[in-house]
Amino acid sequence: MALVKVNDSPFVRDTKSRALINQDYAARDEYHAKVKMMTSNKNEINKLNNEITDMKSELSEIKDLMKQLLLK
Repeated sequence: MALVKVNDSPFVRDTKSRALINQDYAARDEYHAKVKMMTSNKNEINKLNNEITDMKSELSEIKDLMKQLLLK
């Protein structure tokens, strides 16, 4: 496998497979960190949405119980 630098870019080309290979490891690591952060944020939002849904359900249940108490 021979790698040839591509003009004005962080890429090199594998002459056998013709694949472009990014050798900018800092950019790759930054990309992976962003993906990880976005996934974490998405999971946190989903968790908070589930908690809100649970709270709404519990509040509705409390309201129903209070209505029952008032009707007695």
